[in-house]
Amino acid sequence: MLNLVIDRGNSRIKVGLFQEGHLLRQFTCQTFAELSKELAHEQIQHAILSSVSAEEADLGSFVEVKGKQVVFTAQTPVPIQNNYGTPHTLGVDRLAAAVGAYHLFPERHCLVIDAGTCITYDLLTADGTFQGGNISLGLTMRYHALHAFTGKLPELSGTALPPRPGKTTAEAITGGVLYGAVAEAEGMIQYYGRQYNPLTVLLCGGDAPFFESTVKARIFVIPELVLIGLNRILEYNV
Repeated sequence: MLNLVIDRGNSRIKVGLFQEGHLLRQFTCQTFAELSKELAHEQIQHAILSSVSAEEADLGSFVEVKGKQVVFTAQTPVPIQNNYGTPHTLGVDRLAAAVGAYHLFPERHCLVIDAGTCITYDLLTADGTFQGGNISLGLTMRYHALHAFTGKLPELSGTALPPRPGKTTAEAITGGVLYGAVAEAEGMIQYYGRQYNPLTVLLCGGDAPFFESTVKARIFVIPELVLIGLNRILEYNV
């Protein structure tokens, strides 16, 4: 029997299958119909769904779950303290990543950087308290904003660092987006590192490889961090 963990993000659905705390398999899909086909032959004991959408899916409508079903919300009990001022507005993926950090690095100050559609920086203190953090634009969003809110700038993409200074408009845009994001991340790490020393920095999200290769700091890259946190929350509720 398996634990099914579903992280419904802004652009895709990330899925993990756990057994006795170990991640056995993970995959992504675009719709719950695809997910249902993918899980057709799996024996699911317990399941948890985390979604950034206000729409909450009925787990039982697309997968057979024999035991506990949890739709992760602000009211769901979690194995850490939450010091966020408005917990009902907190993205559940941010809280799940913090739970994953505490599970992997207990009794350590952790800064969790999730580099996805948005880039989030969240602090978990060594006593197991989620202290909140910051939300910034992801790389794709930065590129799109420069195009959408100006009259002539083209919409670009990519993570190849251009020369500095940029000698063309394309290089100027790309450098502004990428070097700006790196400087932001390094600035956050330096700030929290001074306040909470020693600081463990964890990185996840779709753009994690870019930051891993460019940010000058010791970082633990854990792509499955949110899934690990969700499984821990599921176990805590079971």
